[in-house]
Amino acid sequence: MSLSLVIFDVDGTLVDSQGDILGAMSIAFASEGIERPTREAILAIVGLSLPQAFSHLAPELGPVQRTRLVEAYKDAYAELRMKGGPEASPLYPGIPALLERLSARDDVLLGIATGKSRRGLTALLESHGLTQRFVTRQCADDNPSKPHPAMLFNALDEAGVDPERAMMIGDTSYDMEMAQAAGMPRIGVTWGYHPPEALAGAEHVVDDAAGLQRAIDTVLEGMT
Repeated sequence: MSLSLVIFDVDGTLVDSQGDILGAMSIAFASEGIERPTREAILAIVGLSLPQAFSHLAPELGPVQRTRLVEAYKDAYAELRMKGGPEASPLYPGIPALLERLSARDDVLLGIATGKSRRGLTALLESHGLTQRFVTRQCADDNPSKPHPAMLFNALDEAGVDPERAMMIGDTSYDMEMAQAAGMPRIGVTWGYHPPEALAGAEHVVDDAAGLQRAIDTVLEGMT
């Protein structure tokens, strides 16, 4: 039996973390006495690694100040996560059951490819009791930022799965570009942080967890 790997983005795909993201951004920019960018601007960079995200949000700042913003954001996000618990970044409707069904299959492995830091990802998964669901958890601390495909190649290596037996699921253009660069099937979800038109690179675009399950099944059937 050949194994298949289903790789998920996190923010905007598995969990709605925009409250903590926006809150941490407010704290980080305030720590430097800078006005926070708009909600739309912040959500547009979700998925990028933090250094790249702040380069987009505050290109006029020097590298030292941007580094301070990154560290202030990490600390603020961790504190908000601890205070708010799992309710602060809830799983989207239908996602818990979807992950449970996929985990029960003998022929499917689950993975993560996210722009979150290792600390942020670990805390989030632990709060939802999801850590053991994923055999590979690729994050920004260990890889180039999306849309570079290194996260996906490392996920394949760690899971021991061939590229033609893997797929990427995400809510942003960065996810689609990353998967396309890796030569991997890609599913876009519309409930996240990029508008549906940004998912033009997806082979399937879905609006809810039921649609996502059908798209995953379709891709898996094509691998047999």
